[in-house]
Amino acid sequence: MAINLQKGQRVDLTKGNPGLTKIMVGLGWDPVQKSGGGGFFSTLFGGGSAPNVDCDASVLMLGDNDKLQNNKDVIYFGNLRSIDGSVQHSGDNLTGVGDGDDEQIMIDLSRVPVHIQKLVFVVNIYDCVKRKQHFGMIRNAFIRVVNPNTRQELIHYNLTDDYSGKTCLVVGEIYRHGNEWKFAAVGNGTNATGLAEVVRSYS
Repeated sequence: MAINLQKGQRVDLTKGNPGLTKIMVGLGWDPVQKSGGGGFFSTLFGGGSAPNVDCDASVLMLGDNDKLQNNKDVIYFGNLRSIDGSVQHSGDNLTGVGDGDDEQIMIDLSRVPVHIQKLVFVVNIYDCVKRKQHFGMIRNAFIRVVNPNTRQELIHYNLTDDYSGKTCLVVGEIYRHGNEWKFAAVGNGTNATGLAEVVRSYS
């Protein structure tokens, strides 16, 4: 059974799962379906279909003091693999339509360089300013951690806050705790307008 977390909770990832080194982190979301009868979404999108919101998941590999030491330690649709090969991004999903994970990131914890203390998982909306889009237009956002060898879901965190007006989500963190790794459910919304702005905040 997966451990279901609430915002702010932390849990051991490797201590309770001896021998676990490879994990799959899945992130998912759905566009809000417009209800009939007009209103804000009707005027904004001009029809009955859901907005096409292009969310992008990224991983920031942080060193001491939660700082980014190299821009190549940002894993996203434009840089799908870390230099050391410990983090591998599945690639971009443009719509968020469909069940299950929208983007997946494979991580080999045993290969994460010793100077990397934390992996931060971020989701932002591509071109959000030009498209006038925000996370109030997204529902059912989640992050989960899976053992790829057994396909067992270990951790699941549903983001249930109201993120209207927010353009970036810091979803969760995996960080070193002694010789083990832990997971933190973060779920903080920010007004960063793109990944470059997120990167600057950790530089």
